[in-house]
Amino acid sequence: MSLPKTYIHSYNCITPLGFDIENTWNKLIQNRSGLTENSSYDTATGIIDNEVLETNFRNNFPGKTPLTRLEKMIFLALLPLTKKHSVTKKSLLILSTTKGNISALQNHHTLPEEVFLHTSAKKIAQHFGFGTTPIVVSNACVSGVMAVIVAKRLLQSGTYDNAFVIAADEVTSFVLSGFQSFQALSKNLCKPFSSARDGINIGEAAAAVYIDTQATPESFEILGEGSVNDANHISGPSRTGEGLFESILRCIKEAGIRPDDIDYISAHGTATLYNDEMESIAFHRAGLQQVPVNSLKGYFGHTLGTSGLLELIVGLESARNNTLIASMGSEDVGVSQAVNLIFENKKQNVNIVLKTASGFGGSNAAVLIKKLSGYEN
Repeated sequence: MSLPKTYIHSYNCITPLGFDIENTWNKLIQNRSGLTENSSYDTATGIIDNEVLETNFRNNFPGKTPLTRLEKMIFLALLPLTKKHSVTKKSLLILSTTKGNISALQNHHTLPEEVFLHTSAKKIAQHFGFGTTPIVVSNACVSGVMAVIVAKRLLQSGTYDNAFVIAADEVTSFVLSGFQSFQALSKNLCKPFSSARDGINIGEAAAAVYIDTQATPESFEILGEGSVNDANHISGPSRTGEGLFESILRCIKEAGIRPDDIDYISAHGTATLYNDEMESIAFHRAGLQQVPVNSLKGYFGHTLGTSGLLELIVGLESARNNTLIASMGSEDVGVSQAVNLIFENKKQNVNIVLKTASGFGGSNAAVLIKKLSGYEN
């Protein structure tokens, strides 16, 4: 018996470039970065305008019980999806985040309730009327992609009717000091896959998608997925790209396609020495060296547990608009294996998108998405 297919129907995001997907996309096609100088940490960060965030929240949730800043981002990202799709008794809510309300630890000698990831998940579920227990996916920087994979598998099991997947992380002193201790922060705007790359920029965002098992002409089918841990090092990826390579192979096998059927790769592309090198090796081993690829870290920074979902959403917009976005900051190809980096925006028919992600602990994940007929020109 074959498993039911799963489809992404709607999506939204809150980013430094805009408070919805339309405004964010418009800035992307103008190649405008959301990264600005952060003198406190001698790096650039992508931070959402707090005044605009507060205004949007008050306008959309008047009189709402106080929430943390991160939770306000989540509520605003999820709201348009709940207006478009009904939350039923068998709707699934998945929250993807790496650090959650980590800023709640500041000025506290004991653990406040807000710091626990399930606290935010419960607030979201209660407000939007979910009858099921929410699920939290927190698996380093693959969390956003893993949340989509978990939703797909649970929908295929028949346990739920539909799924709302939300991801969010914010820029905090805790996160910045942690990456600074690794000497992983770039003093400049990051340069993914380039020979001059010297580290990451940190960003913040919230992103949301709605998934179910009913196809429509304007939906996107989740063709395949894979997640493999290479267990190489607590913070360093496999030098051979083993886990990512195996994740991609599982995607392709489940989808029943060939590598050259893929039109575009949205890479993890953190602009660190080892991540970008590892990804180039994994792509080469999978026969994907000719497929157009970009990193979106130069626009948003690394948004941690949100990055996979946010960048997947941008990939869906790329497919919907048949437009590939230049890899911001990528000056040349400075990795050992050839990758077909996108240096300028270009129009191209985009039907199948591969989104990859890798993270601390040797975690890797990949998902393949196919555009259905409603978006074809």
